[in-house]
Amino acid sequence: MSLIPIARRLCDEVSALSFGPPVAYVYNPLVYARASHETYLRRFGVGRPQVVLLGMNPGPFGMAQTGVPFGDLTMVRDWLGIEAAVDRPEREHPKRPVAGFQCRRGEVSGQRLWGWARARFESPERFFEQFFVANYCPLAFLEEGGRNRTPDALPKAERETLFAACDRGLRAMVEVLAPAYVIGIGQFAANRALDALNGLDVSIGRILHPSPASPAANRGWAEQAEAGLRELGVMLPE
Repeated sequence: MSLIPIARRLCDEVSALSFGPPVAYVYNPLVYARASHETYLRRFGVGRPQVVLLGMNPGPFGMAQTGVPFGDLTMVRDWLGIEAAVDRPEREHPKRPVAGFQCRRGEVSGQRLWGWARARFESPERFFEQFFVANYCPLAFLEEGGRNRTPDALPKAERETLFAACDRGLRAMVEVLAPAYVIGIGQFAANRALDALNGLDVSIGRILHPSPASPAANRGWAEQAEAGLRELGVMLPE
């Protein structure tokens, strides 16, 4: 089974939800960046990876621009080889425009994650033989002033309906890919995987998030991530 119908179903489910203050704008790249997102799924989501690396939700200068998880423009275009037309969100924050593959800002988390993959595996094909990268939630949330709000900071009632849809999407994806590990990039994603994948034969763990907001990640994220993977039992190529 393809991951594309799963992504489209998740897109429809989360598009039907509503969010109140302090959220003022909701970006759904599964809608306006569908072409590049589905290119990513079609090209790299078709194998049987040992590991799914799971992020939280789109960053404003990553997946929110390119439709690819941790989607720093340069990495997506030049290493993954993906570039497609990107539309605009229905409502767009004036301080956070979507420029797609013309975005002039990079995403440090994506530069670190995909930069590590490139350094360790050299080619995307070799990386995706062992790994797949996904986000738990496909939506980005912006406050009135333009500040990013993460899904865990939403009011409880909004979290519960959103997480129910995202849990279904994650579980369906894992049932298709059948990885041995689902590893959260950060604690939030690991916790959501524990809830969503209860009862499935999969090991769940966590590695450090590559965000520049994390002092630990700024002290050699790739080395710490590799140490975390090895501690969980994931072997990496020399």
